[in-house]
Amino acid sequence: MRTVLCYGDSNTWGSIPMTHLEDRRRFGIGERWPGILRQQLGDDWHVVEEGLPGRTICRDDPVEGSDRNGLTYLLPCLHSHRPLDFVVLKLGTNDLKARFGASAAQIADGLHALVEIVNANSRLDGKPPRLLIVCPAPILDVGPLRAMFFGGSLKSRQFGALYGAVASQHDALFLDAGAVISSSSIDGIHLEKDAHAIIGGEVAKIVRGAC
Repeated sequence: MRTVLCYGDSNTWGSIPMTHLEDRRRFGIGERWPGILRQQLGDDWHVVEEGLPGRTICRDDPVEGSDRNGLTYLLPCLHSHRPLDFVVLKLGTNDLKARFGASAAQIADGLHALVEIVNANSRLDGKPPRLLIVCPAPILDVGPLRAMFFGGSLKSRQFGALYGAVASQHDALFLDAGAVISSSSIDGIHLEKDAHAIIGGEVAKIVRGAC
């Protein structure tokens, strides 16, 4: 059996678009995109869901805590689930929070460290797992999270080209989610159920094609 790790934030965890700041609802296991991926890949694959709301690429969050830093947790996560045949990285939305003051280029640059960690951790055959970088869909300036992500909408629209360049530099596979889905008009950040289905299907095509 082969294993794929889905490493992401609340849109990998499956947060339902929020109607208020204390809204913590979650889509069911068969509704969020890693679950769709599991269904489409079939019994020959084990899909590991590693989604954490608030997870950043490489930033300690002074409000939500240092445990949201995706860089510091990635290595123990890889070790916990090895050997891995495939890794999907889908991060960057939370780095758009106004309190970080990071540009789109600075956020994308943080991906390099994650990619290097993945590539340094080999499978049983001595090769690193195949890597897919998924660029998050642009966020919208609406809903209860609007103030938290003030200024992020414009930055997020720059992600596609920047993430694509990182993937190309490291010979990683690439999916620009914004080309196939949109963020919810309810909170501008999270994905609706149909968007999860589309992303899960697109990732499944890429995984099957690469393996």
